[in-house]
Amino acid sequence: MSWIEKLTGPLDDKKAYRRYKERAKALPAPYRTAVDGLDRYIMYAGGISDGTTLVRMVDDLATLFETAAADGTPVRDIVGDDPVAFAEDFLSTYRDGQWIKKERTRLAEAIDRAEREQS
Repeated sequence: MSWIEKLTGPLDDKKAYRRYKERAKALPAPYRTAVDGLDRYIMYAGGISDGTTLVRMVDDLATLFETAAADGTPVRDIVGDDPVAFAEDFLSTYRDGQWIKKERTRLAEAIDRAEREQS
């Protein structure tokens, strides 16, 4: 890893994310609008702190909507009646990359240390 990547994160992830944004931009309007909305929700609510997980997730999102657009599947058939529930279900597949997982692990380790200190 180069010194710049130590500061900014892996450049491959950044390039892959830019490719995702290009793919999303190339979608037909209704699919692009849906992906833009999901992307915003995922970025704010997803808590993904691992770049590799984020890239994998948005790549899967783009593939899902590219396939739906090619098949002519209506957006509502993809996300269902509750888009928030869809987004949460989609995010649940990528929980390993969320910052909260790291914090849960840190909490459990702290309690384990406290227990050892008491013994």
